[in-house]
Amino acid sequence: MPSRTILIVEDDRRIAQNVSRSLREEGYLTEVAYEGYVGRQLAIENPIDLLLLDINLPGLNGYEVCRSVRAVKPELPIIMLTALGEIEDKVEGLDLGADDYVVKPFDLRELSARVGVWMRRTSQRHTSREEILQVADLVVNLSAKTVCRQNTQIDLTAREFMLLEYLLRNQGRVVSKMDLSEQVWGLNFDPGTNVVEVYINYLRRKIDRDFTPKLIHTRPGLGYVLRED
Repeated sequence: MPSRTILIVEDDRRIAQNVSRSLREEGYLTEVAYEGYVGRQLAIENPIDLLLLDINLPGLNGYEVCRSVRAVKPELPIIMLTALGEIEDKVEGLDLGADDYVVKPFDLRELSARVGVWMRRTSQRHTSREEILQVADLVVNLSAKTVCRQNTQIDLTAREFMLLEYLLRNQGRVVSKMDLSEQVWGLNFDPGTNVVEVYINYLRRKIDRDFTPKLIHTRPGLGYVLRED
């Protein structure tokens, strides 16, 4: 499994570095921010797996960072780190979307245990959830390997399914024959082969020919794009 990434937003550099070093020893990747606005930007824009967030931050306090991040990433685990121990402070943080609360001074072993709990919970949630890709009325269940359009089951070969999945993951973006050849077939692009066109036509017959709107579009000289016009 790839290493999980934890963002630490803490203005006390000694604490931040100690936490970062401890978590790296546990096998996690870490990023550190020492200020609220920077922390919020990193949390929202970067692919992280957990946020450790101090409350008393310069620029933007932890409550506001928590509120902003939770609005964009509703499932990201957020653990608040703070010297504030009053019940009212804990309740405010939890009301704003924090998942857990650790009061300073804390033992690094306790923090590691809390992090591990939330990492396991998110892993279980991601494993149990079916992954669905959809455009218009075309629905692809990646877990069950099923394809439906207008509630009609469509049978695809393994290669057709891989091609459709790649188009769906890049829907709205023009993908070239070279991209498709390399990503779906694992081949260096050979301009003399028409395998991509052949399989695009297979897909069109199965998911477009008898349905509207048409979803697979050709951009002459550029490639193909999957979108609802």
